[in-house]
Amino acid sequence: MEKNLNGEGFPGQLFSVKMTKEEAGAYSPLVLAFIGDAVFELFVRTALVKEGNATPNKLNRRKNLCVKASAQAGWMDRIEPLLTEEEARIFHRGRNAKPATTAKNASIRDYHRATGFEALVGWLYLSGQEERLWELIEGTVK
Repeated sequence: MEKNLNGEGFPGQLFSVKMTKEEAGAYSPLVLAFIGDAVFELFVRTALVKEGNATPNKLNRRKNLCVKASAQAGWMDRIEPLLTEEEARIFHRGRNAKPATTAKNASIRDYHRATGFEALVGWLYLSGQEERLWELIEGTVK
């Protein structure tokens, strides 16, 4: 297991977030997606850097392929059968949310599924379920 700057194993809490599932679930699905987007992007960036040294431009292009709505929707398609009932409920809340913005380079379906994916990631992170989070998304970065 890799070590982070604090000498702790990865994954470990990125920041000390101490919320119950209920407290994290009380946030709106779009707030969960807001934090989930950042958490997932950090995961992707970390995975790409761990693959080896590359120029920031190359890393950024590869990162963008992984975090775009169509890619997140595809990952959601793969992990949806693995979700618990509670996780599926959080995903559906995110998927059914009404964002203020519209999809620019994605289908409406992919955009909504990506929002659900990000809400799930955000909820798992905020509720301290990082092991489950990494279990679900590990291996999705190629």
